[in-house]
Amino acid sequence: MFLNISNHKSENWSANQTSEAEKYGEIVDIPFPAVNPRESDEYMNDLVDEYYQKVMEYEKPTVMVQGEFVFTYRLVNQLKQAGIKVVASCSERRVTEEIDENGCTIRRSQFEFVKFREY
Repeated sequence: MFLNISNHKSENWSANQTSEAEKYGEIVDIPFPAVNPRESDEYMNDLVDEYYQKVMEYEKPTVMVQGEFVFTYRLVNQLKQAGIKVVASCSERRVTEEIDENGCTIRRSQFEFVKFREY
């Protein structure tokens, strides 16, 4: 089982990323929460606990967690303490810039999946 906790649905992944994830088993998307930056630490801990419980419903999953930094850090630590394998997607970023007719800079970023890296 490969749990995708991110803002990027697996249906939109490249064929390469999908095939690498499927090496761990079936891919299940768990949407990354909208973390309110104005909330308390208690709120954050409760949110992390909620997602931890979601992960623990699955038997020995590998989990990709990517999103808001503090939530990700806390959830990754909690999962690793429970013996769960946690990974991040590693991509090569290609950026192009151009100036449009109004003098505005337009930046385009393209990400090419390379591999999963364990936390």
